[in-house]
Amino acid sequence: MSSIEQTMLKLGENARQASRAMMRASGAAKNRALLTMAELLTDRKAALQEANARDVQHARDNGLEPALLDRLTLSDRSVHLMAEGLRQIAALPDPVGALSATHVRPNGMRVAQMRVPLGVIGIIYESRPNVTIDAAALCLKSGNATILRGGSEALHSNLALGAIVQAGLAAAELPPAAVQVVDTTDRAAVGKLITMTEHVDVIVPRGGKGLIARLAQEARVPLIKHLDGNCHVYLDAAADPDRALEISVNAKTYRYGICGAMETLLVHQAVAQTQLPRIAHALTEQGVELRGCARSRALLPAIQAATDADWGTEYLGPILAVRVVDDLEQAIDHIARWGSGHTDAIVTEDLGAAQRFQREVDSSSVYVNLPTCFADGFEYGLGAEIGISTNRLHARGPVGLEGLTTYKWVLQGEGQTRG
Repeated sequence: MSSIEQTMLKLGENARQASRAMMRASGAAKNRALLTMAELLTDRKAALQEANARDVQHARDNGLEPALLDRLTLSDRSVHLMAEGLRQIAALPDPVGALSATHVRPNGMRVAQMRVPLGVIGIIYESRPNVTIDAAALCLKSGNATILRGGSEALHSNLALGAIVQAGLAAAELPPAAVQVVDTTDRAAVGKLITMTEHVDVIVPRGGKGLIARLAQEARVPLIKHLDGNCHVYLDAAADPDRALEISVNAKTYRYGICGAMETLLVHQAVAQTQLPRIAHALTEQGVELRGCARSRALLPAIQAATDADWGTEYLGPILAVRVVDDLEQAIDHIARWGSGHTDAIVTEDLGAAQRFQREVDSSSVYVNLPTCFADGFEYGLGAEIGISTNRLHARGPVGLEGLTTYKWVLQGEGQTRG
C-alpha cells in the first residue's frame, strides 16, 4: 500500500470516528465553532490573503484562465461573505433530530421521520478556496464529518482556511477530525477518496467537466454533482423592456466565471426588433461577444454566427449565444434540447406564461423575472451551499443543510404486537 493510500485511509478512519461524535454534538457547540471561525476570518484576513496571493501568483505564472483566477482570489469581499455565511449558518435551525409530522396508525403506533446526518462527506473542488469554509460549515452544522480535497492551485489558501476551521472546532471542544483538509496535491489522493466506501458516505465534486467526468467514471462512493451550468434567460412577448435589459445584463456580467451566469439569451420574435438591439449594445459595451442565429444576425449584423456548439457551451467568460424564437414553446424546447438542468429564467408580465415556464422547464432552479446569477445557496437563504446539484435523487439545486441530511423512521408504541 502506498503512503498516499495509507494517509487517506487514516483520514477516513478518523472521519468515521468523528462522525459518530458529531451526530450527538449539541447545536450550541456547533454554533460556537461557526461563530469562532467567522471572527477568525476577520482577525486573520491579512495572513489569509498573503497565503492566497502566493496561490494566485503561481496560478497566473502557470497560465490559469481568467475565470478560474477569479474563483481563486480571496478579495476583501470574499472574506466578508465567507464570514457572513458562517454567521447565517449558525443562525439557521439545526436540522439534526428534527421530526416530521407524526402519523398515528389504527393500532395506536406513532410513525415519524427524523433528520440525521449523512455521515462522512468527501468534498473535491478546484480553484475555489471559499469552498473550504462553506463546506466545513455546512457539514459541521448538519452533524457530518468531512474530508476536504481542494485543487493544487489553492493549496496555501486551503491550508490557511483549514487552520481557522481547526481553531473553531477546538474552541467548541468538537473533534478535530470532524473537518480534515487533505494536504497533498497528489492526484492519487482523489482516486483513493472516491473509492473508500467503508469510510466515506457521499462525494460532492465542485469543479470542471474533466474532474466530474473522471469521478463519475471511477467513483464507488455515491456522488452529488452537476456537470455544467448552461443557463438561459428567455425574454417573453410580455417582457417589460427595462426589466428585460437589466436582468439580461446582470445575468451575464455579474460574474462570468460562476455556474449561474447566463450563457444563452432567447428572445421572442414579437419583441426581438425593439429589445435585442438595446440589450446587445449594453452587453457589447461591457466587452461581451455575441454569437447569434440567423434572425438575431438580421437585427445585429455585426455579431458572429452561432453554431450548435455555441448552444451547448458553458462559456464561463464574456461570450453569449443569442437566439430569436417563435414563442414560449420553442424557448422551452430549446432549453430541453441544449440546457444542463441547472438554472433558467423567464422575463414576462404574463402570469400564464410564467407558470407554464416554471412547470415545464426541467431544471433544478427556474426563475421568473430574476437573473440566473441568483443561483447560489447564500442568496437562497441557506447560509452557503456545498454545491448545486442537477441530480434528481436526494438533493437538487443549491445543497444546504437539509441536503446534507437524510432521515430514519422512528416509531413509538405501548407494547403493540403484530398479529
